[in-house]
Amino acid sequence: MKRKLFFILILVVSYTYSQELNENTFDFWVGHWNVSWTNANGEKVSGDNNIKRILDDKVIQENFRDPTTNYTGMSLSIFNPTTKVWKQTWVDSGGGHFNFTGAIIDGHPVFKTEMTQNTQQRMVFKNIKPTGFDWIWEGTKDGGKSWKTLWLITYSKK
Repeated sequence: MKRKLFFILILVVSYTYSQELNENTFDFWVGHWNVSWTNANGEKVSGDNNIKRILDDKVIQENFRDPTTNYTGMSLSIFNPTTKVWKQTWVDSGGGHFNFTGAIIDGHPVFKTEMTQNTQQRMVFKNIKPTGFDWIWEGTKDGGKSWKTLWLITYSKK
C-alpha cells in the first residue's frame, strides 16, 4: 500500500512540474526543513527553514535561519490567479532585498530576478521528493546563455 501511495505521489509531483504555473506549484516547499550547505571556507553548515501558508493559504511565508552567523531571511510568495504568475519578495538581516517571478524552466520550479544589464539570478528547485530537495542559487552574466551555481542548499524534512 505504501509503495502504491508513493508512486501516486510521484506522478502528481511530476505532473505538476510539467504543466503551467498554478496555485499549487510551490506546495512541495511548505514544511519545516533542515538545510545544509558548504560555506565560502569549505565548511559544512546547517540551518533551518520553516515555510508555511498564511493569509487563508494564499501566501507562502519563508523563515530562513543560519544559527552559525545569526543570518536570517524571510520571503513572501503569492500566486495571482488572474495573471497566472507567482511573485516573491525576499528580505534579510544583511539588508538584502530581491523581487522574483516564478517560472517552470526545464521542468523545474524557479523563482528568478529580472534581467539587468545581462545579469540575472534565480533559485531552482531540483530533485524534489517528499523527504527533501535541492535549492540551487544560480547567476548569469551573459544574458542567460550560461548559468553558474553560486549556492547549493540541500533540504531535508524535519
